[in-house]
Amino acid sequence: MANKITDMSKIRKVIKFYCDGKSKLFISSYLSLSRNTVKKYISLFEVLGLNFEFIDKKTDAELELLFSQTTVESISPKLQTLHNYFPKMERELKKVGVTIQHMWEQYAAINPDGYRSSQFAHYYKVWSKQVNPVMHMNHKSGDKMYVDYAGKTLSIIDSDTGEIKEVQFFVAILGASQYTYAEASMSQQKEDFVTSVENAMRFFEGTPAAIVPDNLKSAVIKSSRFEPTINETLADLAEHYETTILPTRAYKPRDKSLVEGAVKILYRRIYVTLKETKFFSLEELNQQIWDLLDIHNNRKLTGRPYSRKELFVEDEKQKLRPLPQERFEIKYQSFATVMQNGHVQLSQDKNYYSVPYQYVKKKTKLLYTRSTVEIYYKYNRIAVHQRNYKPYVYTTTPEHLASSHQFVAQWSAARFIDWAGSIDESVGEYIMQIIESRNHPEQAYKSCLGILNFEKKVGKQRLINACKRALDFRIYNFKTIQNILENNLDRIDLEQEPEHELPNHGNIRGKQYYN
Repeated sequence: MANKITDMSKIRKVIKFYCDGKSKLFISSYLSLSRNTVKKYISLFEVLGLNFEFIDKKTDAELELLFSQTTVESISPKLQTLHNYFPKMERELKKVGVTIQHMWEQYAAINPDGYRSSQFAHYYKVWSKQVNPVMHMNHKSGDKMYVDYAGKTLSIIDSDTGEIKEVQFFVAILGASQYTYAEASMSQQKEDFVTSVENAMRFFEGTPAAIVPDNLKSAVIKSSRFEPTINETLADLAEHYETTILPTRAYKPRDKSLVEGAVKILYRRIYVTLKETKFFSLEELNQQIWDLLDIHNNRKLTGRPYSRKELFVEDEKQKLRPLPQERFEIKYQSFATVMQNGHVQLSQDKNYYSVPYQYVKKKTKLLYTRSTVEIYYKYNRIAVHQRNYKPYVYTTTPEHLASSHQFVAQWSAARFIDWAGSIDESVGEYIMQIIESRNHPEQAYKSCLGILNFEKKVGKQRLINACKRALDFRIYNFKTIQNILENNLDRIDLEQEPEHELPNHGNIRGKQYYN
């Protein structure tokens, strides 16, 4: 029957023999096919710019569709010239503002006897379907980065316990160049997901205009046809990198066809190679993934004379926005009421951070990262601190405290000793003795403060005299100084003070008793 499609298994062998260097006459005789049929499919194979690896991966149904869509006209020199123009055109269309009409005008200027604009667009559409295994979309350079997880997991072995742990396989791909990044991570939780997305942008050395994730919970809290709810952590990442999150539409597989196609390719080129190998750490596994990924990105694209990496470096890299200098830090939140002492507790670390004293007893929200703690009251940030992981420690900004609290916060042994020494050497010595007599210096601070405040009440000289007398008694506390001053013992000259004699009494033995 005319135009009957030949058995695709034979066509696959035709292409294999031809790629192995066999003559068309040999192929025709060996496979019992007419020479015109052999010539036809070899010509189609050459016109489409394919290779045997691409043909061998196609099913018979896909091959039949591929070759049946191309008519006999495909082998004409005129159409072959057009097909040779399409790879260059495909790259140009990825640039902002370039259209098919614009590319046809360039083609027509070089080929005045070539196809008109409508035929030109038709043949480009046919060619795109033939060389792209998934739906073809014109992606602009630097526009979108698609991210997803592969359905199948990899594994690592815990070197201490021998336990086998499943790990996730993350893939990111730039729409225009199809330049691909992949890594293994411990989970699909938001922390690991956001880290993988950031690692991808660092690998691409730039930020795309939009990130396109699937509707997984780490990216989208609630899917919606019109306005999906983005995970707050992912939204923070997008704000840090000045990009946008554009989730794929639910139940619209074509929206993520590019990344799913990349996943399928990486299954063949990376997953199959790794699944039989034992890895004992995530770092070891990722290093092997990245080695194979480099080979994948440097391999020529099907039907094109360039690789993903060449396309990325030449066309897309410069279209990405510059990366921020600092990496993104995930923010966590908790809530706390400001205590009477002007601090809030970060329950995660069991430590305390100061806020301005006017917010005492107010309810606040704490946003914290690995390095900082921010405190908010009604959407206004009222304090920020470096995070301290040591439990039960107070981190205080002096300006946050009320004037009385600021004074207490500045108490120290050195401060009291210096203050006392500025009054007199004997006062300094007495204050030092009080501090040294306590198990902890802070136990003496209130006593020191009370003693030094006597200068305002009784005057400098009386305080000096009281400290001198107390030093002779070798009793070091606030009560001693207070008793000396209340009983005016500081006014008595120690050198002129008479010795106390025992009173006469009948029951008291005199000194003669001991002779």
